[in-house]
Amino acid sequence: MSAIRSWTVSDALWERGEPLIPPPRRAKGRAYQRKPGGGRKPLPPRQVFEAIVYVLRTGIQWKALPTDLYGSPSSIHKYFLAWKRAGLFVRLWRQGLAEYDDLEGIAWAWQSSDTGTVKAPLAQEAVGPNPTDRGKKGHDAQRPGRRPWNPAVDTRRRGEPA
Repeated sequence: MSAIRSWTVSDALWERGEPLIPPPRRAKGRAYQRKPGGGRKPLPPRQVFEAIVYVLRTGIQWKALPTDLYGSPSSIHKYFLAWKRAGLFVRLWRQGLAEYDDLEGIAWAWQSSDTGTVKAPLAQEAVGPNPTDRGKKGHDAQRPGRRPWNPAVDTRRRGEPA
């Protein structure tokens, strides 16, 4: 028996992930019929899921995906973006956390992070986005265009328990 590689999607993982995959978006009440020569058929969800896991685990570029195994890299990336917008990966992560919490237990009351390797996302509340705005606080300064940050705790003051 050969060793399982970290990017291989096992049947057990697929059974957990398959129900979370969003169905294709189609207009209700509209009949769809593929025209002859009207493009490619949709890829099977498991094949797409395996390709996405392969990219995320190996760090390979989307365009370098092996087309003979997974299909068109552009199609795989389009599925990835659609599934990301639908919240598939957040739901999968939460399901994994809940399962790990049941098996091993997570110390939710106490968490620590190494501030030497983690950016301080709340620092923008105290300083401006560039040197000319450093004196301005929070709402006076323009926020840089970054992804939204979702903290586990809404607010916390120093000295208060977590």
